[in-house]
Amino acid sequence: MQSRVLCGGTAAAVAARRIRNILGPVLGRGGWSRKQHEVKLINTTAGDTVKIGDISFKLKSPTNPELVPFNYLSEALPQTVAQHLRWIMQKDLLGQDVFLIGPPGPLRRSIAMQYLELTKREVEYVALSRDTTETDLKQRREIRAGTAFYIDQCAVRAATHGRILVLEGLEKAERNVLPVLNNLLENREMQLEDGRFLMSAQRYDKLLQDHTKEEMDVWKIVRVSEDFRVIALGLPVPRYTGNPLDPPLRSRFQARDIYYLPFKDQLTLLYAAGPNVPAERVSQLLSFGTTLCSQESSNLGLPDFPVDSLPAAVHILEAFPMLSSQQLLQRLYPYDMLLAKEGRTAVEDALSRFELLDSGKHHFPRGIIKVEEKDGSQTPQAAVTVQIASKEVTFQVPAGTRPLRSHLGGLNFIRTPSHDRLLAEMMQSHMVKDMCLIGGKGCGKSVIAKEFSEMLGYNVEPIMLYQDMTARDVLQQRYTLPNGDTAWRPSPLVTAAQEGKLVLLDGIHRVNLGTLSVLSRLIHDRELTLYDGTRLLRVDRYESLKEELQLSDEELQKRSIFPVHPSFRIIALAEPPVAGSSTQQWLGPELLTMFLFHNVKPLTVTEETQVIRAMTPNVPKDAVEQLLHLTHKLRKTNDPTAQSLASSLSTRQLLRICRRLSQYPEESISHAVNKACLSRFLPNLARSALQKNLLDSGIEDSSVVSNQEEKDTSCEIKDGTLKIGKVSVPVYNPDEKMKVPDILFYENAQHMMVMEDMLKDFLLGEHLLLVGNQGVGKNKIVDRFLQLMNRPREYLQLHRDTTVQTLTLQPSVRDGIIIYEDSPLVKAVKMGHILVIDEADKAPTNVTCILKTLVESGEMILADGRRIVADPAFARGRPNAIVIHPDFRMLVLANRPGFPFLGNDFFGALGDIFSCHAVDNPKPQSELAMLKQYGPDVPEPVLQKLVAAFGELRAMADQGTITYPYSTREVVNIVRHLQTFPDEGLANVVRNVFDFDSYNKEMREILTGALHKHGIPIGAKPTSVHLAKELPLPECRLTGYWTTNQSGNPRRKLLCPTETRQTDVKGPVFLRVQGYPLERHEARALSFTEEQAHWQIPMNEVNIVCDVTTATDTIYVATCNPVSLYAMHVSGDTVQCMDLYDVFPRTISGVWQPFVTVAALGSPLQGQVVLHEEQSNAVLHLDVMSGAVRRIILSPEGQETPKNPSSWWSNKQDQGAFKMCREFSQKNWLVFYKENQNHLDVLDVLEGRAHTISLPINLKSVFLVAEDRWLLVESKTNQKFLLTKPMHMGAEDTGICQLHTITEDPVSTGFGTTSGVELTVPYEVSRDQLPAENLGAALGQKIVSPNRVLADENNYATIVIGFPDLMSPNEVYSWKRTSPLAGSSSAKTIFTEGRQSGAVKQTNCVSLLGANQLIRAVPAGDVPLKELYPKETKPIQTAGYLEVTDLNSKKIKYIPIPRSRTLSPYSSWLSKISHTDVLLASMGGGGVVTVDMGGYVRLWETGLDTLQRSLLEWQSMIGQEDGRPVQITVERDSGLDVSSPKHGKVDHDNTPHVGGNMWAGGTGGRDTAGLGGKGGPYRLDAGHKVHQVSQAEKDAVPEEVKRAAREMAEKAFKDRLKEIHMSEYDASMYEKFSGAVKRQVQSLRVILDSLQAKGKERQWLKNQALGELDDAKIIDGLTGEKAIYKRRGELEPELGTPQQKPKRLRLLADVSGSMYRFNGLDSRLERSMEAVCMVMEALESYEHKFKYDIVGHSGDGFDIELVRCDKIPKNNKERLKVLKTMHAHSQFCMSGDYTLESTEHAVKEIAREEADEYFVIVLSDANLERYGISPDRFAQALTCNPQVNAFAVFIGSLGDQAVRLQRTLPAGRSFVAMDTKQIPQILQQIFTSTMLSSA
Repeated sequence: MQSRVLCGGTAAAVAARRIRNILGPVLGRGGWSRKQHEVKLINTTAGDTVKIGDISFKLKSPTNPELVPFNYLSEALPQTVAQHLRWIMQKDLLGQDVFLIGPPGPLRRSIAMQYLELTKREVEYVALSRDTTETDLKQRREIRAGTAFYIDQCAVRAATHGRILVLEGLEKAERNVLPVLNNLLENREMQLEDGRFLMSAQRYDKLLQDHTKEEMDVWKIVRVSEDFRVIALGLPVPRYTGNPLDPPLRSRFQARDIYYLPFKDQLTLLYAAGPNVPAERVSQLLSFGTTLCSQESSNLGLPDFPVDSLPAAVHILEAFPMLSSQQLLQRLYPYDMLLAKEGRTAVEDALSRFELLDSGKHHFPRGIIKVEEKDGSQTPQAAVTVQIASKEVTFQVPAGTRPLRSHLGGLNFIRTPSHDRLLAEMMQSHMVKDMCLIGGKGCGKSVIAKEFSEMLGYNVEPIMLYQDMTARDVLQQRYTLPNGDTAWRPSPLVTAAQEGKLVLLDGIHRVNLGTLSVLSRLIHDRELTLYDGTRLLRVDRYESLKEELQLSDEELQKRSIFPVHPSFRIIALAEPPVAGSSTQQWLGPELLTMFLFHNVKPLTVTEETQVIRAMTPNVPKDAVEQLLHLTHKLRKTNDPTAQSLASSLSTRQLLRICRRLSQYPEESISHAVNKACLSRFLPNLARSALQKNLLDSGIEDSSVVSNQEEKDTSCEIKDGTLKIGKVSVPVYNPDEKMKVPDILFYENAQHMMVMEDMLKDFLLGEHLLLVGNQGVGKNKIVDRFLQLMNRPREYLQLHRDTTVQTLTLQPSVRDGIIIYEDSPLVKAVKMGHILVIDEADKAPTNVTCILKTLVESGEMILADGRRIVADPAFARGRPNAIVIHPDFRMLVLANRPGFPFLGNDFFGALGDIFSCHAVDNPKPQSELAMLKQYGPDVPEPVLQKLVAAFGELRAMADQGTITYPYSTREVVNIVRHLQTFPDEGLANVVRNVFDFDSYNKEMREILTGALHKHGIPIGAKPTSVHLAKELPLPECRLTGYWTTNQSGNPRRKLLCPTETRQTDVKGPVFLRVQGYPLERHEARALSFTEEQAHWQIPMNEVNIVCDVTTATDTIYVATCNPVSLYAMHVSGDTVQCMDLYDVFPRTISGVWQPFVTVAALGSPLQGQVVLHEEQSNAVLHLDVMSGAVRRIILSPEGQETPKNPSSWWSNKQDQGAFKMCREFSQKNWLVFYKENQNHLDVLDVLEGRAHTISLPINLKSVFLVAEDRWLLVESKTNQKFLLTKPMHMGAEDTGICQLHTITEDPVSTGFGTTSGVELTVPYEVSRDQLPAENLGAALGQKIVSPNRVLADENNYATIVIGFPDLMSPNEVYSWKRTSPLAGSSSAKTIFTEGRQSGAVKQTNCVSLLGANQLIRAVPAGDVPLKELYPKETKPIQTAGYLEVTDLNSKKIKYIPIPRSRTLSPYSSWLSKISHTDVLLASMGGGGVVTVDMGGYVRLWETGLDTLQRSLLEWQSMIGQEDGRPVQITVERDSGLDVSSPKHGKVDHDNTPHVGGNMWAGGTGGRDTAGLGGKGGPYRLDAGHKVHQVSQAEKDAVPEEVKRAAREMAEKAFKDRLKEIHMSEYDASMYEKFSGAVKRQVQSLRVILDSLQAKGKERQWLKNQALGELDDAKIIDGLTGEKAIYKRRGELEPELGTPQQKPKRLRLLADVSGSMYRFNGLDSRLERSMEAVCMVMEALESYEHKFKYDIVGHSGDGFDIELVRCDKIPKNNKERLKVLKTMHAHSQFCMSGDYTLESTEHAVKEIAREEADEYFVIVLSDANLERYGISPDRFAQALTCNPQVNAFAVFIGSLGDQAVRLQRTLPAGRSFVAMDTKQIPQILQQIFTSTMLSSA
């Protein structure tokens, strides 16, 4: 009897003690015996016995010896393992099932297999995954020859044949699967699907005593072998992720903790693995690993160190003794990618503790020198030489089956130092184990893996992993044979394992861990058991099995046993795990044991330059530099927004940009970058960060460039070539013409530019992705694009339920055989069509990502086993390969990411493999051009209004004020309706779009506001026309004569000498012309009035408006204090502002009040003005376009400055002002004079000359009534003179200026006496004459004569006939006022110096000769209010009235001008400018423009003709409401022909008649006159139902109902107040704050709700017994399975996934004293309180998502508690209390500023709590400079913790300081609210673009 001792232990007492310490607590006191055990195999005649220590087991010889594990026992068994084996043997003898529990790794499996090998038991192995169903364990049906029958699966086979069932990964299986085994485990009984019943051996044998075996078989009772045992292997849950054990299941197992081998045993193993490695290094490595597996380190949240991978590491050290240990450990345990900051430091401490940190003496490999084939070995091997330090080391690695490449470098692989090093390191790892490459998107993982495979002669098998992938997809799929039998097809992975390929598992981070775990045995042991029972074995085991059993390969294959090819290797590719994230932390302890990890770092700048230059040699050099500067700048920051941008600029995307630039070098880089990042659809913060970084990198914005390009965007097809813009392409000649799209497309410039852009990329071979909002024409553009190129298209529309299968193949069953229909994708690939994928963002990204391999490597595996390949050579001789047609392309359409589309972020996942194009709504001009083609008959003003209104709504959607982005599609639908039904009003038709929002009050207000602003009268009634009341004009009287004395007394005819000189011009100086947006509001929104539009000029409240003038379509407004000029176009959208503060300095004492007038020049000096200051006579010539300012010196004696300014207004009489006459400024000449002086200066701006005319009189005022005739008024006497002068002053031979006296004679009263004439000074004299028909209408007689219109204070209007051309006495006709205008005299109350000082500077009177009107602005005192307003109504507050004297209709109207919103505090100064608070200028022929003192500009239409026209347009926009009820008429041919039309009989009773043809006035008849019939002569309404109520009245709700509703609401409100003990005063006070931010709260809550809904979106639950048929299970359905359905349901969160923690927000509100102090100035405190109110209201009832607190900071300290996160205000009263606290605090606190400390403290504090994300928002009005805080320090405080997103909102106060500050702070992190109204909006922006983007 021989006995063989397998394992003799000389284990030292130390080891035993250590194991005892580790396992003692687990096993209890008696569980551990100190004896050492030997394993003996004793051969006796009675059979062999195995003896472990004192326990022996009798062996039986196996019936299927090939199922016995082989070659698992090692020569020297460690003691611990022997202990475990002994325990298993005990349990086996007891007949109990065991559960080996322990940390991840192959140890548990190998112990089980060693035991089975020792006891010669057959094994049934199952790796459980989340896809395992009970059919995989019990029985599965297969179809053979048309019949379905059951095939036993592992559990049943093991039970009946007496095998051992090894179940691995119990924690992976879904909850309800394993209980199937409960009864089998407990009682060894099981009912099978095919009717058989498994019964335990004892019972069966008992029954056999009474019954025969045949009877038992009839009863279908099957004996369970007494040798059947179950060994389960699992991880302890909860420490690891997975499902916890079901208690009933757990109770049926005996457990044994199999921890890592003890230190000493491990050391022995490692010494054996690397005999030449210094022992010290080995023990250091092991000590480090053991430390990280300790309980303490798992408390730190560090994943376990993969101790089982240490032998591989020692193998590498054996070959490379000089390799650095830290580098090596990084491959086993990539802690810098895996862990957050604390974890990293903990690991580094441990490294330094065991002296493993890099030191000078260790090195890393530089690169591969050569790879040579190794001959003579049976398996392909290669000898690789790697350079490390100065040595070259040669070692052997497995090689592929192809011959090796002769040269090192690949054709299109650019070698860089970091990649060389990476490849060398990969070679080292390849020697021992499979690898995983981790790196960001597009950093070259796939390229490196391909290059690696090329070097070693491998065939690559790329497998794209996706999220829903099941274990079956990974290993084996079912299919049907042509005869209908079901069979299993091995997956590409399995065939690759047999053929020795290199498998690329792309996207291992996407797949569920439970699915990947089926590979762990393949990776660790190179063994695999498939669903159909096939087994793959490691080569050495296969060979020794072959020897042992003396079987040939064929015989083994019959028993379905195959070897795994020795060259087979796996390289997994993954994106870096996100530390601390619940979803993206995919790299756990289990995966760590499977691979060696290599980090693919992004290239450095030099390397990336090198790659780009080599790949695209022609690209401009500076372009590459700028691009890389930008990219690396973004990659380096730790700002999450910048990093998300950097991910869009991966190396792959940069190469694409450079390919494009090398083809089209004239293109701008910023365009390319914006395209790559899709900047159009980025959240505001990210967009501003990108813009800022672009500027910093010296890349200027391309929007300037694009304007010039827009010229050539036509497209034409000529001689078979299509040309779009500048790009041309030959037109395609397709086979399938019917698949070419054919659509109606109206071209417009913008879409053509997009198409030109697309064509460029298309020609470069790119696949395109078009992203845009809904309805912007993405489909139209793509279809048009293909139509022009004549390309056939295949169309795929994706949706929520799209699966990978539906994308590629559609399975269907025909005659019991499964047939796969090609999807459009496969068809397009085959035929070379263009595949248009629509709504790509609707499908889950895990589905669409399979497009990646197709686009990138041109490979894809289809469900039926065929594969798409790019290389035709590969397809030769392979029937199942489909070669991609060279013309195949993909055009993908998606909506933009983010709210409100809530699709999946297709762009984020796959954006960098496509060339992206943002499609936006067309620009206004393009859109207008397009709409004109859709609605040629729709009036253009209507189209313009639509375009403008929708433009504004889109801008609002971009800012987040409204959520729905209104698009061109909506406008087009409106226009098409208007085109077909022109009588329907625009206001009604737009409701077709906006009725969706009619139930949302806030939204409705915003929309109506925007539509009204652009003059779309939604909600207006046709009756609401509110024109001013007309009063009759008094009779027109002949009041006197003007006689111009020409001859006679020479004293009366005076000659005036003139002198001419060149003017002196100083300058130009260039001032900044600032553009401000102009918020133009159309005034005729709800009712029709004379007012057309109004807008506010952006001026300060201390600015004072001095003057307004117009030139064609431009309005110029001059202001003083400080002096500035505003210019705006009537229909434009910007105001240009020039601040002339530096040109007009204030005088020292500050009393001097400048007063400026402005004159607009004409052609060729359009856009230029002359500004004149009255006190100093400064004349400036300004160019508003360029900002050039020139000073024109008029008088050679220099400028006059005001003398003795302090006493300025006391001696006004002797101090006249300088005046400018600008009547002919459009001819570019002006006249200047000074009051009470005797000369005129004529300035010719164009020629630069000045002429001075000396006069014999002192002037009071000058009117230029014609170019060569001027009316002068002498001061003191008011005597009028006419100055005649030659037309051109410059010529030498001209005549002399002559002065003629004008005598004014009254009409004789008939008694021979004449009434004396008081000489008055006219306000205004027209510079041209009334047209003849207007003159005739005014005087009521036909008359043609020169004439002028005058206005003065006594008459409404005066016409002087014959003046100034006829010298005979001129008749003066006047319309006299009852009392003179009082406005001028009302000034007496202010100034005591008499009438003179009260004269105001602006007369506010204009004459519109074309409309025959004279218009004045008059104060309310001069208006007959009693006649305008009914008795009981109080007149409204106005800034004044426009008095319109209409000489055509002989009427006078008073139009009230609304009050200005703000008034300058300098009221006395204002009163010197004008009597009313407005200034007036004429605007075109039929209207005027007024500017009030608050800077509010209004356009008025006064001319009757123009008013009439506008009213008609307005009414047609509202739509005419026909009073009649709508009738429904069915046209029936009554068979009776129409005889001749007649009136019909008149029915005297007038009863209603319907039908027939007898009576007149019926309805629905024929021939007679009536309504709705046919053939009658005319419509006659005999008064039936004529008395109509207007539609509006019918629709109105009765008043008492309204009142009841109001009262009910009020009562409810009061009850609620009572409930929360809030007074009504408090309620109204709170309402003030909450009302102001209602919109923002509303839109934030909408977003929160929808995100919540998105988070709760239901998922597909597979393996259901009811629901929809799951395509993947169609064969299981054929065979008759039940659980082949899928349905939508709430997915239980996977067990062990971390709970979603709330986001944490801290708002720091500034409650310092300055907030209170400046609140009066810009109400900053109130705005901050509103912002706080907004946060509290928006986050109410979302406490589980957002934990927030609000902290104040002021001079009293930096953490003043306002809201605690555990005591959040629940109702309005509590919220108001918070606001009151803020207010009170800022009123009484100390001064000082703690913004910085508060920020630092908050960022530190908040990160201590557990949360998903952290946000700190700082509100501050900090004047940082004043407190000596440098912006850099503040920037540092904001970014000091990369986990915390900190934002600063500054309330900008002093000048440009806030803007300067913003420049120094990180982009997208700081905001300046110049207008405090923006604070809540800024907060809303921060919320939407950061917090909510990832909620």
